Amino acid sequence: MTDTRFSKPLIYMLMGSAIILALSLGIRHAFGLYLVPMSDEFGWGHNVFSLAIAMQNLIWGAVQPITGAFADKYGSKIVVAIGGLLYALGLLLMAFSSTGLLLNLSAGLVLGLALSATSFPVLLSAVGRAAHPEKRSLAMGIASAAGSFGQFIMLPSTLLLLQNIGWSAALIVSAILAALIIPLAWMLKAPMYSAPNAQSSESKPVLGFKDILIIAKNHKPFWFLALGFLVCGFQVVFIGIHLPGYLIDHGFTATTGTIFLALVGLFNIFGTYGAGWLGGKFSKPHLLMWLYGLRGIAIIAFLMLPLSTWTIYAFGIIMGLLWLSTVPLTNGIVANMFGVKYLSMLSGIVFFTHQVGSFFGGWLGGVNHDLAGNYNMVWAFSIVLSVLGVLVHFFVTEEHVIHD
Repeated sequence: MTDTRFSKPLIYMLMGSAIILALSLGIRHAFGLYLVPMSDEFGWGHNVFSLAIAMQNLIWGAVQPITGAFADKYGSKIVVAIGGLLYALGLLLMAFSSTGLLLNLSAGLVLGLALSATSFPVLLSAVGRAAHPEKRSLAMGIASAAGSFGQFIMLPSTLLLLQNIGWSAALIVSAILAALIIPLAWMLKAPMYSAPNAQSSESKPVLGFKDILIIAKNHKPFWFLALGFLVCGFQVVFIGIHLPGYLIDHGFTATTGTIFLALVGLFNIFGTYGAGWLGGKFSKPHLLMWLYGLRGIAIIAFLMLPLSTWTIYAFGIIMGLLWLSTVPLTNGIVANMFGVKYLSMLSGIVFFTHQVGSFFGGWLGGVNHDLAGNYNMVWAFSIVLSVLGVLVHFFVTEEHVIHD
């Protein structure tokens, strides 16, 4: 009988990954709270801040396969440590960004590069490499869930900072927290899991980056999976960045939007853990179809019901359960398809499409608001994309193209 328990080095890595994800994604999750105060102080339309965050997501996605390739080759520790340094520098620069150009340089370029080194593709790939295949989905779900706790904590903390010391000082405090990622990166040192009866390296064909890329390029289910992840990116960034402003437009306070995002972060803990657990027992593509379908239903219900504090918070709870539940499932499918040796790079390629969706979700939300004074067109497009998310996963399988 095979021992599938988590090893001590893996537990240590899970702890480090969770704290790093909590800091990285928690700080990023609060960016939507800066839209209104920064836009008001400098007389920007919502489009200026939205474009910077959209650029952040696009740069993050564009360099993710490269960052992932470096992590696969040189190890996650050094990549994450460099990302932590860039994160702190980007937040410091953002604190002094008084023009759209500086905002795009700090929040867009530098923080986009930092996030590519300190978020899911690199960290979950490191966890996936160290975990037993039967426990891989669960291990990824645990890291994602624990990391989600940072999103819950950072929202009210950021709001308190904004209310008491202002947006610029709040970003400086966030920079100090981001700097903690640098020493935490040295917790990412669990060895890659090796099956007891695995073939020796002499009898196994050695595949390089180019070979893997050619195989992935010709594997259609891989690209359908990537297309589904685009839907996820569009929806979570649009809602995460623009829902606080949407609520202010409808007469609610910034506190309501903060509580909404905090509820998303809190229930995301249960959603990502649950998705990781379910992914070890049921078909991951089928679970993704359910997730995207339920997101569409939740958005329709939110828009059709009378807007109140209770419907807002209920929407936050439901979206939290569905928020990043796609991540352990999607990364788990990539690992099943191609093994874990080049998982950071291949997950990075899939994640790029997620970030293309994120770019348009963040940017088009601002454009729609500045042109029409509302978000109606983007809400409608989010519903259409949910249908697409269901359909494309009909064509995704977990067939092993390359074995571990």
